[in-house]
Amino acid sequence: MKRESSRFKMTKSNRFTFGVGTIGRDMSYTLISMYLMFYLTDIMDLNAQMILILTAIIVTIRVFDAFNDPFMGVIVDNTRSRFGKFKPWIFVGLVGSAITSVLMFSDFGLTDTAFIIVFTLSYVLWELFFTMNDIAYWSMLPALTQDQKEREEIGSWARVFANLGVFIVVGGLIPITNYFKNDLNMTEQNAFFTFVFISAILMVIGQLVTIRFTKVEVHFAKVEQTKISEMFGVILKNDQLLWAAIAMSLFMTGYMITTNFGLHFFKYAYKDESMYGVFGIVLGASQMVALLVFRFLSNQFTRKQLFTGAIGLVLLGYVLFFIAPMDIIWIGLAGIIMFFGQGMLQLIILVLLADTVEYGHYKLGKRNESVSFAIQPFVNKLSGAIASLVIGVTLVWIGITEVTSPSEVTDTDVLYLKLSMLVLPVILIIASYLIYYKCYKIDKKMYDQIIETLKKRDDEFLAQNEDNKIS
Repeated sequence: MKRESSRFKMTKSNRFTFGVGTIGRDMSYTLISMYLMFYLTDIMDLNAQMILILTAIIVTIRVFDAFNDPFMGVIVDNTRSRFGKFKPWIFVGLVGSAITSVLMFSDFGLTDTAFIIVFTLSYVLWELFFTMNDIAYWSMLPALTQDQKEREEIGSWARVFANLGVFIVVGGLIPITNYFKNDLNMTEQNAFFTFVFISAILMVIGQLVTIRFTKVEVHFAKVEQTKISEMFGVILKNDQLLWAAIAMSLFMTGYMITTNFGLHFFKYAYKDESMYGVFGIVLGASQMVALLVFRFLSNQFTRKQLFTGAIGLVLLGYVLFFIAPMDIIWIGLAGIIMFFGQGMLQLIILVLLADTVEYGHYKLGKRNESVSFAIQPFVNKLSGAIASLVIGVTLVWIGITEVTSPSEVTDTDVLYLKLSMLVLPVILIIASYLIYYKCYKIDKKMYDQIIETLKKRDDEFLAQNEDNKIS
């Protein structure tokens, strides 16, 4: 009983210490994944040719780095140190990505070719360091507990803190940078840089709490090294991981296209970018509510039922957003519905992916948390690359990179903006749901059977080793 009580206290503590590490981390990531293009087009005021060149560079690096993620997963899975296999890489990635994120938004007074070279180098290094941190951080989740409900609790708190970080940026970027400009007399570029620097500091503080206090619970008697040659087999032979990855890729691509267009929409379609911060705070609150009520809903409905309901809400929000007049009440209502559903999907996808670790261990005889969870950053980067491509091409196509005022953007331009921002994502999200519904098979009954089998295998391995020692 004492051991069970101690374990409960440890996993309960993990809900906070694991989750708090995402606040500054997701602030920093959001600035780059959602606002880097805005920074280049509107803060640096680069011309159309430079935007196309940098868009091509960003897309190429993201795709290249995405395919490096499984290799990083193998490295993490094979790490043996006194600090475990996750925390050393969390720390190295933390330091590197914090420094390079600041460098990326620093004004070195460069132009043309020199600017492209320095930007590209900073971006490549940021991608590499963030990959180390991201894979090690999220792949630690399945090692914190094998209890599905507790895994949902830890995952939900992690997503709550992560969304807090996201929407500090979404809701605070414009008013805070305006304060820096108007009250502290900073230039627009310096105001943006200061916000990025503060985010990097918060990232370091939060991640150090995770590294110091989060405790890994799940250990197995038989742990084997994974060869590079076995890496793709771990992914391709784990059919549930593969289907989850495909469904996740389609959904995240649609979602990131929409969110990354957000500030452009409010500036050029709604004609008042200051409302973007208000909109972001409301959406952040709706996602927070979704994550907090998930634990109660999960006791009443299966994950498949929750997934279906959440997808329905997201699609309803998209429809309302598309037909809504340029009125913040209607746009806000559509956003609340859409992001409440999206908040639930964030957590569902996370725990579905975590469950494929046990499934892969059961099916293939080897546990690979980091290779399996390398799928998540792979999907995010690939989705982000496609989203950046869609956004960059759309903005150049409709001429937004050349306008000097939002009043120059016509109703036809706004229609094209909304088609890219809202219609294409709906198609991708529907495809995502159909793949999940038809192909993902791990439910509670199947998961419990897998855990029971894994425990029996572990007991047999320990007993066999004991017999060998005696003989």
